[in-house]
This record gives sequence, structure tokens and C-alpha cells, in this order.
Amino acid sequence: MSDTVYNCATCPFKPTDRICKTDSGRYPDNCPTVKAAKIQTMALDEYGREPVSTFARQASLQEKDGYANRESGYENVRPAKPRIEEIFDFIEKMGYSKIGMAFCIGLRKEAAQVEKLFASRHLEMVSVICKVGRVGKEAIGIGDHDKIAAGEFESMCNPILQAELLNEAGTEFNVLIGLCVGHDSLFFQYAKAPCTVLAVKDRVTGHNPLAAIYTLDSYYRALK
Repeated sequence: MSDTVYNCATCPFKPTDRICKTDSGRYPDNCPTVKAAKIQTMALDEYGREPVSTFARQASLQEKDGYANRESGYENVRPAKPRIEEIFDFIEKMGYSKIGMAFCIGLRKEAAQVEKLFASRHLEMVSVICKVGRVGKEAIGIGDHDKIAAGEFESMCNPILQAELLNEAGTEFNVLIGLCVGHDSLFFQYAKAPCTVLAVKDRVTGHNPLAAIYTLDSYYRALK
């Protein structure tokens, strides 16, 4: 384990001047592009192995396809597709036909629309709701005082079961919609197929979590 702590998020140099973007770029003392040669080699070796190689190449092609007007130069490119369309495109690139969807009961209407969209593209869908199994929260040590509705039966979110059911179904690619913080982590840990996220949960901002980041100097200044 390296003693170096990497902090790319606080790199002081402009993106166009960074060593990760240009051969003559600048970098701080703890830059991983400069300091982590051994790990870089290991990662590059992984990209050379199938099926990672194909997956990574198609992901990079998908990144390119997310922009229009590229023929006019980098300064003139513009976004071309919403995330849902990029997911459709990536599934087609990879040749997937059986798609899993793990979703939160709070986004059940959105999940129903998404499943219809996938099915309209002749994809086989397997979708599993977060409350699957109807397991009481007591099973994980939650008492009445920690329930949302104290004194009532409350089904726990069950991301491990969601993942295992999609594993059993043999899904080739999984799409997450609105799983809670932590529950999504467990799903990723137990799912066997590659996963992507269509929407993350943010109860306050209408599932747009960056809204709080964009307003750190005004409405959400208390976070600082």
C-alpha cells in the first residue's frame, strides 16, 4: 500500500494544463499519473484482457457518441443524448439482450416507464423492487424508534436479494434507479453482471443531487 494520498479533485492546474491531459502538462507532488507507474501498468494489463477490453472500448465509443458537432472542433462540440439514450446505445453496442433493473419503490412510476422503453427495444427485462421479500427491518436490528413509521411493520430494503435474483435470472447488464445510499453499495457488491445507474435518489432535489453542490454558495451554504 502506498503512503501517497491522491487528491485529483483539488488539482490546482487548469484541465488543459494537467499532465493527465498533455505530455508536457503540470502536476502536483502527489499526482497519480506521475507517482503510480506500477498500478498504471497493472490497470493497462486489465484493459488488454477480454471481456474487459471489449467493454472498455465500447464505453469509450459511447463517450464519443454522446457528443455532436465534433467535426467542427473540440470547442464546438455539444451534448447529444440524455443518459437513458446512452444506456440504450451501450446495450446495443455490447449486444446485450437480457437487462436487469433494480429500483426503489419510491420511483416505481419512473421504473415502469423505463421498463416499457426497454421492452419496446425488444430487450428482455427482469426488474426487482427494493422491498422484495417483505422482510421486517427487525431482521437487521432496527427497532421501532428507527423506523420511518414507528410502531408499524416496515419492510427493509433488500439490495442483496435484488442482486441475487438478477444473478439467478442471468441478466447481462443491470440498471439502477433510485436505490438508497448504502443499499446501492450492497447491490454493486453482490451483483455479478456489470451495472450502471440511470438515476440516483435525492428526496429533496427531485433526484438531482448536484443541485446542492451547485448552490453551495447560496441555499446550501450550511453544508460548508
